[in-house]
Amino acid sequence: MAARAAGAFRRTPIERSDQRVAWERTDQAFFAAGACHILAWVCRDSYPDRPIEIAGVRYPGEPQVFHTYATWDGWAFDHSGWNPEPQLLAVNTGFEGQPLERLKITDSLAAFCEKHHHRGPDQYWRDPLPRARRYVGRHIPPWA
Repeated sequence: MAARAAGAFRRTPIERSDQRVAWERTDQAFFAAGACHILAWVCRDSYPDRPIEIAGVRYPGEPQVFHTYATWDGWAFDHSGWNPEPQLLAVNTGFEGQPLERLKITDSLAAFCEKHHHRGPDQYWRDPLPRARRYVGRHIPPWA
């Protein structure tokens, strides 16, 4: 699947205020906007034999990361599956209409959530971890 901008799936006001409504979106929409960080950490944890890292994008000078993804050897994994990282960055930059800053994330998931005001796995309507594991499993990694 070709890379698509995370912003194309931004949550509506009702999806932001009602966790059940947000949960009921398609997997791609759910993991593009609202649970991308969960998907990134699950991807990394799904391949312990690979040096998968976590990265995020933000507007230059802004502290908040608005999209998070897993990276490995020039590839990126997010709601669009595995794509070359430059392609993922380009579609997000194009959608946002301004330059974006890539940030390497070294925090734990819990620390990241606290620092960037993202929900932890226990703050969703249901546990997003099994859903994320199934989603990761549907996408063939570039080394396969």
